[in-house]
Amino acid sequence: MRIFAPASIALAAAVTAASASAQQYPSKPLRIIVAAAPGGGTDFMARLVGQRLGETLGQQVIVDNRPGAGSTLGFELGVRSPPDGYTLNMITPSWSINPALYPLKFDPANDYTPILIVARGPFVIVVHPSLPARTTRDLVALAKAKPGAVTYGSSGQGAIVHLATELFLHTAGIKMTHVPYKGGGPALTDLISGQIQLVFATPQAGLPQVKAKRVRAIAVTTPERVAAAPELPTVAESGVPGYEVTNWHGLIGPKGLPRPVVDRLNAEVNKIIKAKDMDEKLQANGVSAGGGNPELLYDLIRREIDQWRKVVTAAGVKVQ
Repeated sequence: MRIFAPASIALAAAVTAASASAQQYPSKPLRIIVAAAPGGGTDFMARLVGQRLGETLGQQVIVDNRPGAGSTLGFELGVRSPPDGYTLNMITPSWSINPALYPLKFDPANDYTPILIVARGPFVIVVHPSLPARTTRDLVALAKAKPGAVTYGSSGQGAIVHLATELFLHTAGIKMTHVPYKGGGPALTDLISGQIQLVFATPQAGLPQVKAKRVRAIAVTTPERVAAAPELPTVAESGVPGYEVTNWHGLIGPKGLPRPVVDRLNAEVNKIIKAKDMDEKLQANGVSAGGGNPELLYDLIRREIDQWRKVVTAAGVKVQ
């Protein structure tokens, strides 16, 4: 017993220290890394949640935008940070897509700690008013009659918008011509001017243009209709059964984040996103609150890594 006493004492001390550290958390500002430029949907979500989280925790929450290389630069910076709860990542489906496109320096299936799904939302299929298609069925019929004649824009080769559109084309059995841009904003601008004919837009970007009658909305990509535009049918109910894509945001930390810290962050953000005023703000922007335990995010990422790998392979998508 004397031989093992020092080791036992050291282990007990380490556990006690970790517990005390978790109880004192947070004792300094937090950072949420956004692997995208300011002004986009992920940046909006991180700042919205970060402000409330800072108020709740009594510490400033700084949003750190680190765009580049298909989000891999910001993602890698986050997972390589110390697992102390002071550096987090706000992630999107790009986290699950990138393993099929890039030679990553970390494993997105395992090298992280899930905290929770923050929000879920659709893409809205919007078309130029000159396109003779008012429903999903019309769009499919047009594309079948003229394979490749319809041009669609995306926020970049291999981005979620590109792959969501490719999955739609594959499921519907049609062909269109892809025009990649350096972001969703430029793609939508060219759609409005008539340079391209179709975009899968976020509700935040697309719906204001629909209301201004600059573009026409066809459908939403989620399994259910959305509160911000209840008149819009889902793709599945309006012509392409079995199709669905949800655009989500999740909060993660580096691998090895202490469970007490995970539980604290999970509980606080769950309260934030489910507060009535926050839920109303999210719904107004076309998304809904996520929530639940960390395992829900872990399972989602695992499923989508497999799903998007199949889409990338089937569509022959490659990044330069």
